[in-house]
Amino acid sequence: MLLAVDIGNSNTVLGLFDGTELKVRWRISTQTDRTADETYLTLLSLLQTKGLDPTAIHGMIIASVVPPVTPVFSQMAHQFLETRAIIVGVGTRTSMPIMVENPREVGSDRIVNGVAGYHLTQTATIIVDLGTAITLDALDAKGRYLGGAIAPGLSLSLDALFSRTAKLPRVDLLPPPQTIGRNTVQSIQSGVFFGSVALVDGLVDRARNEMEDDPISVIATGGYAQAIADASRCIQRVEPDLTLLGLRLIYERNQ
Repeated sequence: MLLAVDIGNSNTVLGLFDGTELKVRWRISTQTDRTADETYLTLLSLLQTKGLDPTAIHGMIIASVVPPVTPVFSQMAHQFLETRAIIVGVGTRTSMPIMVENPREVGSDRIVNGVAGYHLTQTATIIVDLGTAITLDALDAKGRYLGGAIAPGLSLSLDALFSRTAKLPRVDLLPPPQTIGRNTVQSIQSGVFFGSVALVDGLVDRARNEMEDDPISVIATGGYAQAIADASRCIQRVEPDLTLLGLRLIYERNQ
């Protein structure tokens, strides 16, 4: 089996593939002070809850936006799983031309999402990843990565609002019942949630206008993808496991 690891700023998603089938996925917090031993014990505990044997893992691939955590997972793969982890980055075979000024600057998660998005649509595609940050990535009809946009995510916006204002309370990030809030909590929820919806739709509209392709598919992924998609006029489909799919595809292309 293949262990795919998506290390994000807030959470790390682990996916276990048996061939092309995603058997199970887990989400754990991303911690920069966790050792390889502790990471393996966490993985072992997760495997045991599903009755899975760690010796069945024959390969591992990592996409990470948190550099201090990457070598911890790589060391775990070598020390406990007796396999070499592929770390998505410069030199990794993706079969996706990256048409930006400095390809080294593109986050591995965005590359992985691009590979998976084009694999699913086989047409020009815009991918919106709704996590700690909101990222938009554009691919043309030939599967070339064109670039994109990065903005603060919903939880990041909420944290900034709370930490930089004296009287506004910290609130749970829930979709509000209406745009015009009837109290302070609803007003904050409306501003952050519907503001993010408008941001996504606005970025997608602008990206579409700059792209020369038609049709253009729009895919959302990430922790807030379904909630935003339900209120968006531009998002066409939600793929919660898009990054894990991309990791599997890239792993296969590097064998």
